[in-house]
Amino acid sequence: MRLLEIVRGKATSPEVIATCMQLSKTLGKVGVLVGNCRGFVGNRMFGPYRREAQFLIEEGASIEAVDQALVDFGNAMGPLAVGDLAGLDVGWRINKEYRHLQPPGIRQAFVEDHLCELGRFGQKTGAGWYKYDDQRRATADPVVDELIRKWVAEAGIAQRQISAEEITDRCIYALVNEGARILEEGYALRASDIDIIYLNGYGFPAYRGGPMWYADSVGLKKVYERVSEFHRQHGEIWRPAPLLKRLAEQGKTFAQFGKEEGVAT
Repeated sequence: MRLLEIVRGKATSPEVIATCMQLSKTLGKVGVLVGNCRGFVGNRMFGPYRREAQFLIEEGASIEAVDQALVDFGNAMGPLAVGDLAGLDVGWRINKEYRHLQPPGIRQAFVEDHLCELGRFGQKTGAGWYKYDDQRRATADPVVDELIRKWVAEAGIAQRQISAEEITDRCIYALVNEGARILEEGYALRASDIDIIYLNGYGFPAYRGGPMWYADSVGLKKVYERVSEFHRQHGEIWRPAPLLKRLAEQGKTFAQFGKEEGVAT
């Protein structure tokens, strides 16, 4: 892992920040200064990204289709395979700890929690979204497919065909929308810092420049329209970030925002 998120607190001195940034270079790492919010920058954005992957499964996409769509986009791994690698129980514990902070009525993904209740934590237990052999090689697990069908039927979630385009848009634009909130709130100094975090710590494809650069290349008007469409379809969790809306209406880019902004604490 080349990435170091260097978290600035309320009382962190400029000397400490400078020392940490220099230390990151000494260690051969890429240091990025961020503010102190839940999940900092990388993991705060990663939450909505993996949330959408799970929602897509609940709505009818296959596990393999979701992961393959993001690999085809250029990511090093799909979001569900990443969960198995990191350990599904990590997110499970975080969800249980912070669920009381979620606004009432906000949709919550539930399949991954059910997998954890069965002791399927991913690679370390030999089974998660996928099953694993002694060499940690993944194969599809029909048992999981059957469990998901049972659980979503009990929850009354309608199933449908979901295109690779929708899978990619929902996952990537969830990253972008949360990144826009982080940028406007001052937890990242500039959009390029967010891109550096995702290129060096999260397997985002380098040729796409990072999530914020990618959104700029697509055009923020198009991104905002797509996010607004998801907002109409899926509710409050997809409310467009105010900064995304403003820049789209002004015909500007994330790269033009925040070059002189301070970092929140």
